[in-house]
Amino acid sequence: MPGSLAATFVMTGDLHRVRIPGPRQRRVVHRLWRHTCFEVFIARKGSPAYREYNFAPSGEWAGYAFKKYRLRGNDDPPAPRIRIRRSGGMLKLDARIAAKGRLRLGLSAVIEEKGGTLSYWALRHPAGKPDFHQRRAFALELA
Repeated sequence: MPGSLAATFVMTGDLHRVRIPGPRQRRVVHRLWRHTCFEVFIARKGSPAYREYNFAPSGEWAGYAFKKYRLRGNDDPPAPRIRIRRSGGMLKLDARIAAKGRLRLGLSAVIEEKGGTLSYWALRHPAGKPDFHQRRAFALELA
């Protein structure tokens, strides 16, 4: 799809220790970051505006547009295409998102263990409490 960004997240290991929801209808669900999910933050170079996408292994997703750091805009971004595969000790989530231009990306994941403990993973963690909205976390630049 022209004008799109493809992101693939792969989680491997002892997935029996991770709380992974079963397949559900592809629909918007808010607060996915409270459980296992994968996140993509997209900004155009030189602009304070950015978008955030959250993808759950269930197929549920959420998208948000921000005018600047944590200030929501009026329009939510268009729906992504999502594909999820699981086999043995691997979970793979492919997402295709409308995006073009020179981009800065933040890629992150929240992993919830069966006991409820959350861990936070990212290409880059700014100092202090995990905050993937900080521009310093947008560690990948695409031309």
